[in-house]
Amino acid sequence: MSKVEIYTKGYCPYCHRAKALLQQKGVEYTEFAVDAEPALRDEMIQRANGGYTVPQIFINGQHIGGCDDMYALERQQKLDPLLAQ
Repeated sequence: MSKVEIYTKGYCPYCHRAKALLQQKGVEYTEFAVDAEPALRDEMIQRANGGYTVPQIFINGQHIGGCDDMYALERQQKLDPLLAQ
């Protein structure tokens, strides 16, 4: 199974939506709460090539974007192959 990492904030509806899709698929992920640990925000921005909104999602170290980007991959049937790697 793929290594999935997601940078989130507790009050973010897009974060909850992204995590719900991963949970629905039975995918385990590592969550980094940037509101609980502000130092992670700089790390997230650097890894996401300047992306500063949450969530920022990585699959096997590859930045796939945010919630809308992940749902777009799902609609295009490209998310499952990424998660299966």
